[in-house]
Amino acid sequence: MTNTTDLLPEGLEDRLPQSAARITAAMRSCLDALDAHGYDRVRPPLLEFESSLGARMKGMQTRAMFRLTDPVSLRTLALRSDITPQIGRIAATSMKDAPRPLRLAYCGETALIKASQLNPARGRLQLGAELIGSDTLQAAIESVTTAIAALEAAGITGISVDFTMPDLVDTLAAQMRELDSEIIEAIRRELDTKDAGGLKAAGGEAFLPLLYATGPIDDALTKLRDFDKGGALTQQLDNLGKILGKIAEQIGTRARVTLDPTERHGFEYQSWFGFTLYAEGLRAAIGRGGTYRIGGTDEPATGFTLYLNALAEIAPEPEARPLVYLTEGHDNTKAADLRANGWRTKAQLSEGEDARALGCSHVLQGSSLEEL
Repeated sequence: MTNTTDLLPEGLEDRLPQSAARITAAMRSCLDALDAHGYDRVRPPLLEFESSLGARMKGMQTRAMFRLTDPVSLRTLALRSDITPQIGRIAATSMKDAPRPLRLAYCGETALIKASQLNPARGRLQLGAELIGSDTLQAAIESVTTAIAALEAAGITGISVDFTMPDLVDTLAAQMRELDSEIIEAIRRELDTKDAGGLKAAGGEAFLPLLYATGPIDDALTKLRDFDKGGALTQQLDNLGKILGKIAEQIGTRARVTLDPTERHGFEYQSWFGFTLYAEGLRAAIGRGGTYRIGGTDEPATGFTLYLNALAEIAPEPEARPLVYLTEGHDNTKAADLRANGWRTKAQLSEGEDARALGCSHVLQGSSLEEL
């Protein structure tokens, strides 16, 4: 009979050795790739004042976070659900005088009060990179190509990048003064659900072609240009075309590129450009990124987040390292040399231990190494 006191809350789980090893290997590979591209790692705290987290990112919902009262300051604390706003705070305070563009990387745990049906995990390991001080075309290209490089370093294959235009509806609505704020919000909602009937009923019949301007980016861009007779989207579409060209130059066929211009899920604080990362073998997204503005300073930034829990499900198994059983009285110098050369060791603690049952492939007796 299961002891109910040992049950974990819904959406939270233990990671046992094999799973933990996969996540750790993927994390190290991704962080090494970001470091190689000039991104310096920072480590913000797990908890912050609620007001600080909420002020740094447009669309950040602090009521969706776990909150508690700090017994020291008597102010409300929030358990982070996203690390990106914390990077914005660091850039705006401790590193406000650092030269721009400022490249920062991070990795840490986050928690959600409620998860989605597609991704029910409420505890997530988030890794990412933020380029502070720029949201230009070149910054967007760097963000996409760096994200792909990080995924490749972790052994991920079959990568797809799905571009989106987070401010698409706002840009078009600005040209249609007959639409009030309620209608615009209804149009956004129906575009999110890809409901043609609902979109028409909401007064957004003019937006129907957007539902079909998706897929391979060349075809989707052509459909968007045909739709954009007034030229409101010209600059954004030109930028997307340039991004595609540069990415094709740098990554060739290493990633498939598509466009879904109306996708908004996960892009609550992005500005003109956003992208979602997918990989073969996993239905859920393994990352998101785009351009945004840091709350409080309005400084431009571009970045991406990778979801390590999901990524590790399709990452290759880390290479197994041989494990040596160290008998009592073994040669400590020899054992240290083995560890320095990539071996793992387990020392004998008591009589009667079974080295094979403990996973060992070799045994060190004195200074002699023998295969089991």
